[in-house]
Amino acid sequence: MIPFIDSHTHLADPAFDDDRDATIARARDAGATLLICIGESLDAAARARDLAVRHPDLIRWTAGVHPHDAAAFDDARDIPRLDACLAAGAVAVGECGLDCHYDNAPRDAQLAAARAQFRLAARRARPVVMHTRDAEEDTRTLLDLAAVHGVRGVLHCFTGSASLARYALDRDWYVSFSGIITFKRWTDDDLLSLVPDHRVLVESDAPYLAPVPHRGHRNEPAWVPSTIERLARARNQHPDALAALAAENARRLFGVV
Repeated sequence: MIPFIDSHTHLADPAFDDDRDATIARARDAGATLLICIGESLDAAARARDLAVRHPDLIRWTAGVHPHDAAAFDDARDIPRLDACLAAGAVAVGECGLDCHYDNAPRDAQLAAARAQFRLAARRARPVVMHTRDAEEDTRTLLDLAAVHGVRGVLHCFTGSASLARYALDRDWYVSFSGIITFKRWTDDDLLSLVPDHRVLVESDAPYLAPVPHRGHRNEPAWVPSTIERLARARNQHPDALAALAAENARRLFGVV
C-alpha cells in the first residue's frame, strides 16, 4: 500500500451517488491520506463541503466555476458566492480556467470568468486549480496575471506542452498528472520527468480518466497508485518516494497541515 494524496477528485459528482461512502472507504484502504474534492460549480462546491464536514480527517474542498459553464458566469452574482465558500473553508479557487477543445462556452467568456476567479484567489490568498486544454496562449496570459498578484496554483490533469509546463513552473505553479499517463497513447515521458520533485502532484480526476488496468470503468481515488507507479517509472523514482513528495507538495499548496 502506497500512502498518497489525490489532489483532484470529483467525489461530489452524481456518478458516486449510489456508493460514495464505499468509494471513500476504498480510498482509505488503498492508502489515501487526503482527498481534495473539487467544486467545479457552486452546487458541486456545496456538496463537496458537506463531504468535508462528514470526513474532516480525509477530505478538503474547493469552489469554482468550470470553463464549460463560463457563458452563465455572472461576476456580480458568482464571485460573492465563491468568496463565501472560501470564507467557509474552501482550500482553493477552482476548478476554473480555459477549454478551447470543446468550446462549450465562448472563449472571451471563459477568459473573463477565469480572470475574475484569479482576482478572488488573490484577495483571499488561496491557490487556483486550473483547467487548461488547447488554450496555451491564453493560459500564459492568466499565469502572468497570477504572477502579478502573487497567486499560485496547479495545472491539473496536465497534457499540454513542455513549454507551457516550464512557463507555469517558472511562476512557482505545480503540475498534476492523472491516469491519462497510463494510456497506450501517452508518449511524452519527457514531460513527466520535466516537473521537479517539489512541484509534482498526482490526481484521479474521478469519475473520469480511470488509469490502466481500470480503463473503461468509472474512476475512483483508490486507483491513484496506478498513476503513481507509472509516473515513478518515467521519473526513475521509487513509487513510495514519489507519492511522499507529491503528498508533501499537495499539503503545501492547499495549506493542509
